[in-house]
Amino acid sequence: MIALGAPETVGASEGGIAVQQARTADDQRMTTPGANRGLLEVFRQRHLLSLIVRKEVQIRYRGSIFGWLWSYVKPLVQFVVFFVAIGVFLGLNDRVDFFPIYLLSGITVVTFFNEAFSNGTRSLVDNAALIKKIYLPREMFPIASMMIAAVNTVPQIIVVIAISLFFGWAPSFASLGAILLALVIIAVLASGLGLFFGSINVTFRDAQSFVEIIVMVAIWASPVMYEWTQVARVVPEWLFVLYRLNPITAAVELFHYGVWFPLGPDASPIPDIWLYGLIALVTSLIALVIGQLVFRRLEGRFAQDL
Repeated sequence: MIALGAPETVGASEGGIAVQQARTADDQRMTTPGANRGLLEVFRQRHLLSLIVRKEVQIRYRGSIFGWLWSYVKPLVQFVVFFVAIGVFLGLNDRVDFFPIYLLSGITVVTFFNEAFSNGTRSLVDNAALIKKIYLPREMFPIASMMIAAVNTVPQIIVVIAISLFFGWAPSFASLGAILLALVIIAVLASGLGLFFGSINVTFRDAQSFVEIIVMVAIWASPVMYEWTQVARVVPEWLFVLYRLNPITAAVELFHYGVWFPLGPDASPIPDIWLYGLIALVTSLIALVIGQLVFRRLEGRFAQDL
């Protein structure tokens, strides 16, 4: 009897050890409720991020007969208005080669930044009801705002490229790389500023008004309505260097380099455009890190202040 019972006892002991090990493994995988890894957690839950982006994009065109066609109509109308009102009436078509393309490509970059930055600043307040009811990485809302702005900018980029192709633009690896780098700079910069001002805006709603001023100034602080040569002629060299260090200026000029520069026989890119493009990318990454740090520090007050 003893000999027969021993194996059963051993088997039961081994089974208990296995169950205990499984429970220990489960305990190790459990995390503190409300804890997350910031931006890494946002992209780990990318399915939820995609749902938020898809919902907001669908809401934008809900009840619209033409839907996405409006995204292409607007830049086309802008091109015609720029060509006639500014190019013909004000004579800029004679002073700047392919001025409507130059202007529309610059506005495309600035519009992407302004929409991503402004919506990112408001994103937490706009989703206050959701934030107070359930837990999810709160960084998801400013990042979703940037991605929604990117989706809305795609049609305008397509229109700019289509018009440039019509006028003889021939894409190259350098031009496509410049366009991609410009969009990455804006995406990272807008995300960082959206995190920073969005977290402050929860407690101090004045931040939103301050952002509106930044957005208003952004289009004039970069070579969108004018060429960089006009700035270089009237400001000291040190101030022109600061002007080029503006990440939006670098992004706009990179986009010009990609789309407009090959078309203009008299066009010249801003000096050291690739160097300042890389500096702008580093500056944008620093802004993203600072925005994340401030966001995490203020996150604990969101539910209370909302």
